[in-house]
Amino acid sequence: MVIATGITEDGGREVLGLMVGDSETEVFWTQFLRSLRERGLTGVRLVTADHHSGLVKAVLKVMLGVGYQRCRVHFLRNTLAVIPKDSGELVAATIRTIFAQPTAELVRAQLDTVADMLARQFPKVRDMLLKAEEDLTAFADFPERHWEKIQSINPLERLNREIKRRTDVVQIFPNPEALERLTTAVLVEMHDEWIAFPRRYLPEGSMDKIYPQAQNQLDPTTPLQATSYKLQATRGLTTCSKGRPAS
Repeated sequence: MVIATGITEDGGREVLGLMVGDSETEVFWTQFLRSLRERGLTGVRLVTADHHSGLVKAVLKVMLGVGYQRCRVHFLRNTLAVIPKDSGELVAATIRTIFAQPTAELVRAQLDTVADMLARQFPKVRDMLLKAEEDLTAFADFPERHWEKIQSINPLERLNREIKRRTDVVQIFPNPEALERLTTAVLVEMHDEWIAFPRRYLPEGSMDKIYPQAQNQLDPTTPLQATSYKLQATRGLTTCSKGRPAS
């Protein structure tokens, strides 16, 4: 099961869609992203997601010209998997300094510095950092006030927890459609909550730097959910009746 949320031109947050499938191939992700586009999704500037190869390829194919931000949290977990456990805190703290820099230039310079610092003792981490440099620092091309919320897919964790809580009650679904119906109901509740109690996810004034002409060009009959500055994609795991993960 995959879920996408987005941030609108005025800094609000909305659920964009979900899809249930048996695999996470490029074909599956392409179908999902195209379904969002066909339903009216436009204006996407950045996609934040984990580094599933099928997803990344689909983003490059469907969302032409859109930036891709690799989730910093998932990347950090990947690096910890290739080093001794007792070195985890040191390496994690060192990598986090990349995301604490005040300017885009310093962010990218710090990544190179960190890679050099870790090269001798942790050559695999160095290679991972340099290979992922562009994807890890894509956030730096956007307003600094947005950085914390566009560096990872952590904002989706509340959605994932609520969906998991509901699906754990059922445990086994007779078919993918049953899973989709329950998940959709949960997402509709969350979406309505975001709309009914509007708290800007990102500062409205800062959005003008991304959509400088948005307020003048918006058609008042066009729903805001049709335009999304940032799309976040995440994966869930739920059991179907055949004992297969629907993810």
